[in-house]
Amino acid sequence: MRVVIAGGHGKIALRLARLLGGRGDAPVGLIRDPDQVADVEAAGAEAVVCDLERATPAEVAETLLGAGAVVFAAGAGPGSGVARKFTVDKGASVLLAEAAERAGVSRFIQISTMGAGAPPAPGRDEVWAAYIAAKTAAEEDLRARPLDWTILRPGRLTDEPGTGLVTLADPPLPPGEVPREDVAAVIATLIDTPRTRHRVFELIGGGVPVAEAVRLTLL
Repeated sequence: MRVVIAGGHGKIALRLARLLGGRGDAPVGLIRDPDQVADVEAAGAEAVVCDLERATPAEVAETLLGAGAVVFAAGAGPGSGVARKFTVDKGASVLLAEAAERAGVSRFIQISTMGAGAPPAPGRDEVWAAYIAAKTAAEEDLRARPLDWTILRPGRLTDEPGTGLVTLADPPLPPGEVPREDVAAVIATLIDTPRTRHRVFELIGGGVPVAEAVRLTLL
């Protein structure tokens, strides 16, 4: 399956590309910076330069043609201000979803964050508040679309080696952390589990193998 990953140079995206390529899928990483091509290709993905803050839905739709699934893994990242939270974490997701509709790609996995869907906790700074607001707006936009979407809200991300053991459930889960490697493994499994469409899941580390954790959400 051809799987297009927005934010293709991100830490989760590169791990996901390796997983997908290793099992025989054809990952494609959308990136903004041409200097990132080599890293994306080293992870086993096709690299496509596509700036989601500047591209049109029609341009992105051309890249999505023939894909079996789309993953939104983009983000403005640490150090970005309020404006880019809305142009990337919200705007790029809206653009990608619109492009998926145009291209006829129904399976859409959106990486959001725990905390989305509710106002930020009191005392957080304006950038964090903007981040939560942008992720919430992106979720709301996606849920209104005729796509087979699944929204994944991981807890605090770490670069520790994955354990393959997680807690995956409908919100809310208690705060927790999860390795990016395990987030990628959950996404790869969700792609192959269409019955998880129109569901919102939260994800933290836990004691259940990834495939079993996804299966349990269907019971």
